[in-house]
Amino acid sequence: MNELILLMGIFIAAGVVKGVTGMGLPTVAMGLLSLMMPLPVAAALLVLPSFITNIWQLFSGPSLRQIVRRLWPMMICIVPATVAGSALLIGAGQWATAGLGVALIVYASYALLAPALTVPARAEAWLSPLTGAITGVVTGATGVFVMPSVPYLQALSMSKDELVQALGLSFTLSTVALAGGLAAHNAFAVAQLNQSLLAIVPALLGMWLGQKIRSRLSATRFRMCFLLFLLGLGAELASRPFI
Repeated sequence: MNELILLMGIFIAAGVVKGVTGMGLPTVAMGLLSLMMPLPVAAALLVLPSFITNIWQLFSGPSLRQIVRRLWPMMICIVPATVAGSALLIGAGQWATAGLGVALIVYASYALLAPALTVPARAEAWLSPLTGAITGVVTGATGVFVMPSVPYLQALSMSKDELVQALGLSFTLSTVALAGGLAAHNAFAVAQLNQSLLAIVPALLGMWLGQKIRSRLSATRFRMCFLLFLLGLGAELASRPFI
C-alpha cells in the first residue's frame, strides 16, 4: 500500500510539472521511479500515462498535417532507433541508470542556458533524421524522450502551438516505440500494464493541478526550480555505479 501511494504521488508530481510547463512528465517520472525500482520496470509503468497525456497534446492544435509533412524523416527514425536502444535499458543495469542521470543533467543544463539556436531550412533534410535516430537511442536506453529532440524542435522557429503539437508527436511515437522495445525484450508484463493503467488518473490529476497552479505561479520561477531539481536528481543517478 505504501508503495502504491508513493507511485501515485510520483505521477501526480510529474503531471503537475507537465501542467505548468507543458512537458516533463516522462522525465520527472523516470527520474523519481528509478530511485525505487529498475529502469525497465519504471519505463513500463510510464507507457500508458505518457501515451494518454501526449495524445492529448498532439491533437491540441490545428497544424498536425503540416507538422507530420515536415517532420516525418525525424519520426520514422525515432521508432527503430528506440526499439534498438531498449536493449541497453534492459541489459546495462546500473549503467543505464547512470545514462538516465547524464541525460537529465544534459537536458537541464541546456534548458538553463537556453542558447538561441536556429536550424537553417536547408539543413533539415539531414539533421531531422539524425536527430530522430539519436533521440531514439537515448529514449530506448534511458526512457526519457527529450534529448536532442526538444532542442532541435525548439530551433525550427515554429509557432508556440506548432511546437506543442510537434513535441506531442515526437513524445507519442517515442512512447509507442519504447513500449514495443520493452515488449520485444519481454520486459512489459501484464501486471505492469495494469499498474501503468492505474497511473493515468494521478497523471491527469497532476496535469489539472498544474494548469491551476500555472495561473497563480510564476512559470519562469517554477521552471527554474524544476530544472535545478533535475540537475540534482541527475547527479545522484549518474553517480550510482561509482558508489
